[in-house]
Amino acid sequence: MRPPIPRQSAVDHGPDHVEIEGRLTDELTSVIAAARRRALRDGDRQIDTAHLLHTLLESDPDVRALFDGPQVARLLGYLVQRSIGYGLRWRIGVEDAGVVPGAPGTPGWSPVAARAMGQAYDRAVRRGERSAHGVDLLAALVATTGSRAVEVLATVGVDVGAVARRVVRTGEAL
Repeated sequence: MRPPIPRQSAVDHGPDHVEIEGRLTDELTSVIAAARRRALRDGDRQIDTAHLLHTLLESDPDVRALFDGPQVARLLGYLVQRSIGYGLRWRIGVEDAGVVPGAPGTPGWSPVAARAMGQAYDRAVRRGERSAHGVDLLAALVATTGSRAVEVLATVGVDVGAVARRVVRTGEAL
């Protein structure tokens, strides 16, 4: 049996370590907890962007509203298949799209997922808020080319660019 995924901050901003998980809405904190449980249940060593996307879609109505109705059903169906075995091919390596070799990692998180969490928080701060929301995390996920979340979206036929544009419009309204 694999050891549980440790509770860690989502990202390290160099010497001034920022505890991202302490700067999220209660809803987004629940998403992270569910993603952590999902990764553990799936036998994955790290939370990746697909785990985050899956739990966002399940729990955040603002995130679901950014997709067409049938897309949400297809996405959730695909993600459930992944969690019951389809994703075994992803367990071979770490999700590391665009990561600088030798950069420090965050235990329990894929490098891409940790970076997305930091970007979600940064997006909220630019908007003048102290906490990141699910839509902020979705914005970071759809902007991460090569991530597992983007791969899932593309596989199901979701136009990632269209979702990104909807997220931008929503961010202006938050």
